[in-house]
Amino acid sequence: MATPELEFNPYDPAFNADPYPTYHRLRAEDPVHRTPMGFWILTRYDDVATVLRDARFGRKGFDELIRDRFGENTFDQAMLFRDPPDHTRLRALVNKAFTPRVIEEMRAKIQKTVDRLLDGVRDARAMDVIADLAYPLPVSVISEMLGVPAEDRDLFRGWSADIARSLDAIVLPTEPEVVERGNAARHALSSYFRALIAERRRRPQRDLLSDLIAAEEQGDKLSEEELMATILLLFVAGHETTVNLIGNGTLALLRNPNQLEALRRSPALIGGAIEELLRYDAPVQRTGRMPNTDVELGGKRIAKGDLVLSLIGAANRDPAHFAEPDRLDLARADNRHLAFGWGIHFCLGAPLARAEAQAAIGTIARRMPALALATPTPDWREASALRGLKTLPVTF
Repeated sequence: MATPELEFNPYDPAFNADPYPTYHRLRAEDPVHRTPMGFWILTRYDDVATVLRDARFGRKGFDELIRDRFGENTFDQAMLFRDPPDHTRLRALVNKAFTPRVIEEMRAKIQKTVDRLLDGVRDARAMDVIADLAYPLPVSVISEMLGVPAEDRDLFRGWSADIARSLDAIVLPTEPEVVERGNAARHALSSYFRALIAERRRRPQRDLLSDLIAAEEQGDKLSEEELMATILLLFVAGHETTVNLIGNGTLALLRNPNQLEALRRSPALIGGAIEELLRYDAPVQRTGRMPNTDVELGGKRIAKGDLVLSLIGAANRDPAHFAEPDRLDLARADNRHLAFGWGIHFCLGAPLARAEAQAAIGTIARRMPALALATPTPDWREASALRGLKTLPVTF
């Protein structure tokens, strides 16, 4: 039988359910792969790490790409799509809210929220891990940090899901409806936060939103457009990826019951366990850069301005860096995964995501000794840049 043509097709349902066989084949046969659409795909750990930390690869050009795909778009002013010095300035404004020390002080409150959510489903002996825990936990935490009223937090789930899905359209051909829904969600979220910003200008509070407004009002630190972009980025990124980490991680443990049992026997494993779950099925599967000069990588010439997609999910399963990369091993040593990125764009919220996942997954393991999947085929979201589940029904 002829070998099927090598193809990167994130819209294939089989790829959506399990992208890792495709990643392995790309890495083995064409690790620096130019797609028919003209952009580059990198699958080796060393190449991905190089692009993430090398100043020759930046975000310049993404503003035009985003505006071309979405029209007017607030997100292109966010630090995620900026290079130094703008990136450095914007990150410095919010960095103090996400330091490990600040997050350590939040752990008790995070644990209390986890316990409250699990208490709410205890008598049912069943739950949807996504709807009942993985979503409400991080959205509650980031909302409180920003100063979003508790009664408004149920408004955001549909908007966030549509925005996450539309991120694929930055680099991939997508149904017009996906872009339209993403734009509508961005406008709705922007309208909500414009009203909240106006309220905070009148009555500042002790929250991150009020701090950012104060910086914007000084005039030389943050423009009005950057203020809105920063708030939207913090809110969406502050919970979307953690939802996926908790969901993907719980599913991985249920599919590897020996590892779940190891965590139950040794709760102190939880720190390393979350790192392994991040490596094993990363919530963020890829990230894009554009070189500011011609670059040779893996024997291929990548021209200035070409779009380069670094597949974090593939790098984290590279056998050159991880022994038996397709095996989940919560005791894995020297686990230098790239799930949070590397270099100047290393995930600002990594300490918070770790704390939330440790509390959620550690408590599930401790409180639910008979946890089991309620369906053999969990329902994955269509988004491929952000990998996560729509639902994860379980019994316990």
